[in-house]
Amino acid sequence: MSRQADRPGRVPSLDTLRGIAIVAMAAYHFCFDLRYFGFLRADLEHDWRWITARTLILSTFLLVAGASMVLAERDRQSARRRWLAHAGVIAIAALAVSAGSYLMFPQTWIWFGVLHAIAASLVIARPFVRRPAIAMAAGVAIIVAGLAFQNAAFDNRALGWLGFMTAKPATEDYVPLFPWTGVLLLGTGLGHLLVRTRFAVLGPLERAPRLLAFLGRHSLAVYLVHQPILIGALWTFVRIRAA
Repeated sequence: MSRQADRPGRVPSLDTLRGIAIVAMAAYHFCFDLRYFGFLRADLEHDWRWITARTLILSTFLLVAGASMVLAERDRQSARRRWLAHAGVIAIAALAVSAGSYLMFPQTWIWFGVLHAIAASLVIARPFVRRPAIAMAAGVAIIVAGLAFQNAAFDNRALGWLGFMTAKPATEDYVPLFPWTGVLLLGTGLGHLLVRTRFAVLGPLERAPRLLAFLGRHSLAVYLVHQPILIGALWTFVRIRAA
């Protein structure tokens, strides 16, 4: 049985799972950067293998975000204050990503990506954090609606952040609320199950390198800095090679 359930606030194996996702995301983005600089040919937008990889990475982040809400709620005295601060920081980071992407990709800048979706979904999921059955039911309904319904009325930025677009918009990252808020709500429901089972299913992750848990604890910072570092390194390599 995992010892982590007795530790309030942070669960090392949950941090490790988030750390694995951040490493996988960085690897995915590195492949994107290699394609951008002409070192790789890959159809990241249509090849089912790349689509599956992105879906798994994104789903892991959202599930962990939902489960983390349950852990934060256990400390009821500071839960609301911490939740507001956490959602606010993510929202500010989302705006920074939009601004940075506009500078580099003015035609396909990120107007509603993963951080935008997480910040909005945290607000939406807040009333469900102590109601796991309702959270799970709402999560399934949102996922089904997001996958099943499309309408041309949503093919614009004013409504496209909700989902339901008939085609993926021209943007470097698109994570609409339908279906992805549903995944975070599923994570909220699963978070209660993890607490009741003392995180036993995540026990094997306790043996993973501690670096993964460290990255998971600082995933937002890693998310914000990894692309400038990767792009800068590749740009420098290209310039040196051309000299």
